Amino acid sequence: MVLSFFIVMFILMMNFVWRYIDELVGKGLSFSIIIELLFYATANMMPLGIPLATLFAGIMTMGNLGEHNELLAMKSAGMSLPRILTPLMVVVLFVAVGSFFVVNNLVPYSNKKMMAIIYDIRQQKENMEFKDGIFFNGIDNMNIRVGHQDPRTQLLTDVLIYDTRDRNGNMTTTVADSGYIYMSDDKKFLMIKLYNGQTYETTRNYKWSTENTVRHQVFAEQNGALAIDGFDFARTDMNLFSNHQTKDIAELQVDIDSLRIESDRGSARSYEPLLKNYLMIRDKSAFGLFDTVQIDYSYKRPADLIAALDTMDVKDKAAIVGKAKSSARMSRNSLNRNEDSAKDSLNKLYRSQVEWHRKVSLPICVIIFFLIGAPLGAIIRKGGLAMPVVVSVLFFVIYYIISIAGEKMAKEGTWDAGFGMWFSSIILFPIAVYLTYIATNDSNLFNMDWYVGQFNKLKARIKNLKEVKR
Repeated sequence: MVLSFFIVMFILMMNFVWRYIDELVGKGLSFSIIIELLFYATANMMPLGIPLATLFAGIMTMGNLGEHNELLAMKSAGMSLPRILTPLMVVVLFVAVGSFFVVNNLVPYSNKKMMAIIYDIRQQKENMEFKDGIFFNGIDNMNIRVGHQDPRTQLLTDVLIYDTRDRNGNMTTTVADSGYIYMSDDKKFLMIKLYNGQTYETTRNYKWSTENTVRHQVFAEQNGALAIDGFDFARTDMNLFSNHQTKDIAELQVDIDSLRIESDRGSARSYEPLLKNYLMIRDKSAFGLFDTVQIDYSYKRPADLIAALDTMDVKDKAAIVGKAKSSARMSRNSLNRNEDSAKDSLNKLYRSQVEWHRKVSLPICVIIFFLIGAPLGAIIRKGGLAMPVVVSVLFFVIYYIISIAGEKMAKEGTWDAGFGMWFSSIILFPIAVYLTYIATNDSNLFNMDWYVGQFNKLKARIKNLKEVKR
């Protein structure tokens, strides 16, 4: 089980590394930060790794017993397959209970930490590296080009610096024969030391195209320290990264109750203001133009309204039509806002429900995968890594496809969240029961020798029939 778990987690971790490799390279990250990120990413992948490791371990364990005839010896001593699997089932129950605490407590915390670290890495600028003849523009409003950098002494030659950090639009151009440019230990200052160079400072005003002023300075040595930001790894509060994936089952239940009430209110708000505030109203500013004409949308029939409008002149009708158009636009905007709010609440509700059922369904999934893997190992009777890996990957791919499809349907609201997240378990449980049944009854489902023997028997029978016909 431990071996299978580490193999599975290593494979999943490689997928994560390839996904974020571009963001990790070239930023001068310390080894401790990378290890921390990988640790939290590994914890985040454990809900995928535990079921697959259980399946893999079950096939390997029972396959080894079958391959070395130990399973046959136990059955010959009167032990049934369920009796043989009982100690393993006890271990798997502990693993299943532990998987619930992993997905409920460890994974939300790891998700929060991982998102915070990834955000901090994305905010950090690339490490300052100079390439011969190429401008480095990693510092805001500053471009630096060097002719060559000595790999041993880090001495720069043929240095050219364009500095446009001045808010007034002034630009400083510095040319030097050689020098050193490096960051301070805390990565908050750019230390510049140049030798044998010249500085050109262009001062601009409102008539800069015709009245530029240039100041020229020659120096033998020039030292400076420029304040920079974005090169040091700054930590962000992980509590800022909170969503349905960073909450335990109790917090999700509170969110589900609140979001259900909010979505119901949002749906009601979508139509009540439209009817009460915009359509079924009595607006004296529009319809009370004359004391003799009073129109009330709440009680008058459309025919009565049309008859009342017929008694008005063109100017009054235009005023009423304009007011009606304005009310229609306001009602449409209000309806759109309320509908968007209701849809957002529903989307959050669906995602929270999906995450709630994910935490509950994982322990059951672990048990089902064991009930698939152990009987398969007893039937295949092959240990090692070759056959168990092939069968494990096949079943896991089927499970993953079904799970992704059910989760997608649940998040879209097409299926109930419970049915969508339990759909894979509903499909795989009958398979687990069937495999346990045929393994208990010594089925030859995966015994290639049995198939070869049956084929030879069929061949011999056909040959005998041909001889009888002759």
